[in-house]
Amino acid sequence: MARLRDVVFDCRHPASLARFWAAALDGYEIAPYEEEELDRLRSLGFSGPEEDPSVLVEAASGPRLFFNLVPESKVVKNRVHLDLTGDSVERLVGLGAHVLAQPEDGLVVLADPEGNEFCLVTPRPSP
Repeated sequence: MARLRDVVFDCRHPASLARFWAAALDGYEIAPYEEEELDRLRSLGFSGPEEDPSVLVEAASGPRLFFNLVPESKVVKNRVHLDLTGDSVERLVGLGAHVLAQPEDGLVVLADPEGNEFCLVTPRPSP
């Protein structure tokens, strides 16, 4: 039986998109940079974490998120997206998301700062 380990985002600026998702998701943080990793980045010509081409965001449990540098911008709709719950549209917009649509009550389609779509699903009140 397979288990989900990582969710990987292609993006133009991994550090800033990693900050958005680390702030948006409860319990997630950008993985700390140890001196060995900083030395490796410098040996590849990167001055530090802000230029890291592959940034890891992790939590105590749940899949890890990787943000990988790619040269092209996003141009079409995602083939896979995340559904979030337990948050507010206002807080996510304050972090840098923008609302794309609200196709039905309890569902808001948003985009992260690089345009990757995700949904915020709120449970409908019990009758």
